[in-house]
Amino acid sequence: MLPFCPDNKVMTKRMTTESSQDWRSQLRDIYEQAVHRFEQGRRGPEPVVGHEALAFLDSIGTSAQELYDFVEDWVEDGEPDFESVAAMTDVRRAYFLTVQEGKPSNTVIPSATLPSGYAEMGGYRWLPRIIAKARAKLRGELAPDIMFGCGADRPFLRSVNMEPAEFLKTVWDAGTDDRAILDAVQQKAVPVSADQGVRHD
Repeated sequence: MLPFCPDNKVMTKRMTTESSQDWRSQLRDIYEQAVHRFEQGRRGPEPVVGHEALAFLDSIGTSAQELYDFVEDWVEDGEPDFESVAAMTDVRRAYFLTVQEGKPSNTVIPSATLPSGYAEMGGYRWLPRIIAKARAKLRGELAPDIMFGCGADRPFLRSVNMEPAEFLKTVWDAGTDDRAILDAVQQKAVPVSADQGVRHD
């Protein structure tokens, strides 16, 4: 169950302002070095992100795998940019330090347990899958082969006029209430295209 805290907006604001420049600056340095290593031909989370960065990433609730996935997509696809990565990390960090009190989850969500990419909610194909991925992202429970904000998530989020971090925060605010997430999506969305493309990342 995804913990719901009625005061999470207040806590998130506090957590995202406390030392925000410090951790964002560190993350940017690590990210830029990782991009350089990837462009130089290195592959794999630790070779690209760097062993020296692991403790810092742990302290903000993220992992070398997650950062590596973002770096790989940036170099190969041109998105997401660092600001989008930092915004997603900001939400995850706030959840990690408040709801989880800085204690990582021991659970890993296998990709096989996620809803199909063809599953629908309120007429929105991909929505059930990205909700499940967002909840796992918030808790730090993504399996290494799952990426929140991947090349399939991004077109869906654009189609409903939401940024990845905005959707992540919406899922946090909604707790276990899928209807609240659907309502938020409907309020932001453009009409759903009948031929909306779906990948299965």
